[in-house]
Amino acid sequence: MGVLYGGISGYVGGTTDDVMMRLVDLLFGVPHLLATVLFMVVLGPGLFTIIIAMVATGWLGMARLVRGQVLQLRELEYVQAAHAIGVPFWRMLARHLVPNAMGPILVNVTLTVPAAIFTEAALSYLGLGVPLPLASWGTMTADALVTILTGQTWRLFFPAFFISLTMFAFNAFGDGLRDALDPRLKR
Repeated sequence: MGVLYGGISGYVGGTTDDVMMRLVDLLFGVPHLLATVLFMVVLGPGLFTIIIAMVATGWLGMARLVRGQVLQLRELEYVQAAHAIGVPFWRMLARHLVPNAMGPILVNVTLTVPAAIFTEAALSYLGLGVPLPLASWGTMTADALVTILTGQTWRLFFPAFFISLTMFAFNAFGDGLRDALDPRLKR
């Protein structure tokens, strides 16, 4: 959603770009976790509700990133030449602009996955996330807090360790992907 929205905004430009980006700025004013909790309260807890709530606000950063990339790419000669020979808007976006912005898009995706994992774990910890028959690191952490006084600290250690390890792995992968896809670092 963010790729399409940012691509349209960056390529069309002008008043359309201004209106579309002011909407993104307005939505950025609402904290992500607060919007997610509001969705959870209105729609009820569950895995599908978590997905809907995270998608509703998770596309904003991607839209800004893609818009910036498209604004840079649309000034290049091959894009102007394609525009001059009458390449339709959708083909220009699908064949020229988005594929050439794929490096930053992939890096952004790998760096937003840890935020999604942490949000889901926090919601499950608070009791607003995944319902009890399903397992979640957040619910495991919440259950483990009750047993710490009895000396079963391992029940808290393992979910917290695996949350941290998974977030670190995605961040390291995103950093490596950024280094591999950044043409300025290949000199």
